[in-house]
Amino acid sequence: MNHNIYPLALVLVLLAVNATSLEAEETGQALVPLPSVLDFTRGDGWGVALGVSVEYETAYDGSDEYELEVEPAGAVQWRKGNHLFFWEGIELGWRSRMADVWLLQLGARNEGGRTTDDSEDGKLDGLKDQDDHIVGVIEVRRGFGDDWRNWVAGRLMAGESEFGVLGVLAAGHRFGSQKDGTGTEAFLFMTFGSSTFVNKDFGVTPEESITSGLPATDLSGGYRSTGLTLIDRRYLTNHVQFLAQAGIEYYNSEIQASPITQKDYEVEIGISLVYQF
Repeated sequence: MNHNIYPLALVLVLLAVNATSLEAEETGQALVPLPSVLDFTRGDGWGVALGVSVEYETAYDGSDEYELEVEPAGAVQWRKGNHLFFWEGIELGWRSRMADVWLLQLGARNEGGRTTDDSEDGKLDGLKDQDDHIVGVIEVRRGFGDDWRNWVAGRLMAGESEFGVLGVLAAGHRFGSQKDGTGTEAFLFMTFGSSTFVNKDFGVTPEESITSGLPATDLSGGYRSTGLTLIDRRYLTNHVQFLAQAGIEYYNSEIQASPITQKDYEVEIGISLVYQF
């Protein structure tokens, strides 16, 4: 995949937006009123937020080792009407609300690779380190009603040949009546991966079997996991936002049987505090 196409694509979309964009209906209203979709612009123009996040999560997919990480959090965004360009952590892209009930997102993100050092107990010893990947992302959401109380979505992430393809189907519900993107949200999701993507995390090649002592494992593609995510986002002051997120993901039986998998599921909990300029 040619990574140089991403800046060019963003420039082309930006030119199109300047020519065709409609102004937001209500100043201060979020692009869509969902806690899972960040909008720090207060309705139009630039939006910048900086802060810190604390995450408690598995050391790698399938691990029974957990780690606590403290990392920077924030975003830089620019919005014109129903179009928003963003740089949010590891993802760069564009999202747009269309006909009030559709949300389209295109972007690129950095997916970190797994290394043997990710396991302090040595459970990855003998397995090859994996490279980081820049992957393309497309997501489409459909809200039921302009208040986006309920929604369904599909997301596709694809990269180089060594990365493969990951697809996600989701259905969510928003609690509360806020239109500024704060409140509470819950969504169920299912993931589907190509055989390359699944084996990247849970497979063991014949060469790795020799060096690690684990049995060679070649997994098929298709259904990968089912999960649930809860998100709560609130203003503590006019400029300070608090975000809490918790999720659980349960793997399919084939992944559970992989020698790399130490647990049938993984849990992730995170909180963030950001200052919105």
